[in-house]
Amino acid sequence: MQLSDAALIDRFTGDLARIWPEHTRGKLALAVSGGPDSLALLRLAHAALGTRVAAATVDHGLRPEAAAEAAQVARLCADLGVPHETLSVAVADGNVQAQARAARYAALAAWMAREGLTVLATAHHADDQAETLVMRLNRGSGVAGLAGVRERALVPGTRLVLLRPVLGWRRAELASVAAGMHPADDPSNHNPAFDRVRVRQALADSDWVDVPAWAQAAAHLAEADAALDWAAAREWAEQVEQGAMGLTYRPQAPRAVALRVVARIVAQMDAPARGAAIARLFDTLVARQPASIGALVVRPLPDGWSFARAPQRRV
Repeated sequence: MQLSDAALIDRFTGDLARIWPEHTRGKLALAVSGGPDSLALLRLAHAALGTRVAAATVDHGLRPEAAAEAAQVARLCADLGVPHETLSVAVADGNVQAQARAARYAALAAWMAREGLTVLATAHHADDQAETLVMRLNRGSGVAGLAGVRERALVPGTRLVLLRPVLGWRRAELASVAAGMHPADDPSNHNPAFDRVRVRQALADSDWVDVPAWAQAAAHLAEADAALDWAAAREWAEQVEQGAMGLTYRPQAPRAVALRVVARIVAQMDAPARGAAIARLFDTLVARQPASIGALVVRPLPDGWSFARAPQRRV
């Protein structure tokens, strides 16, 4: 059950140390679904850190097999001496994948708070990164959409550290590490009704595709996305002013940066808006025309744009 391949353990330890310099102390929380990727992460992390790992499995209640899969993970963890907890969540209506992701991270964050854990690792890998890049290219996404996930980030909605230590590993490599652990096989991973499944098959059938290179391209785009965020924060500090009626923005930065500032203004004063709506608003203002978005009225000024809440209508 325990991993004995020294080369694999050394590789994982090196990857972990690079993104988590504090790896020699503290405990690492693992999100383990029961699939081959996360079971490989469990086996690698246990081999590298020993008793300094804890695992949780989230049961979204969307498949009848999920409870048995969580129980299987619990047994594997017990064999390794790894503390484990199954977290049951309810997924809200709407975009099931997005709602499941939000519920999953909320449950993991709550579990970490109870256990005094501050660092979470997930099993996102190079194939995931490349598939996401292709899917978003097909949708015409901008830099923010094309940016791959980062090796070190924050758990959504928290200040907890989120690590992806196997982001440079291939799916097949992780499946080999998980051999003999009887990983779960989610049927949705083979359903061509899902974009990701079709993209995965297309990549597998294209022998000219260099998946690690595509994953690296997504990582480069993530760095560009971070740079744009930095520039937008600076533009905000220097060019956005609070007024009696709302905010005034005097854009000086290139369009890509200014779009992010406008998106932040809209989100802060009203509610987040889709990128396409922000782009239309921006282009209207550049044309020196007034516009509205959500509950906001935006007007061109001689040297910028004013954002204010629209007057409430009297009933």
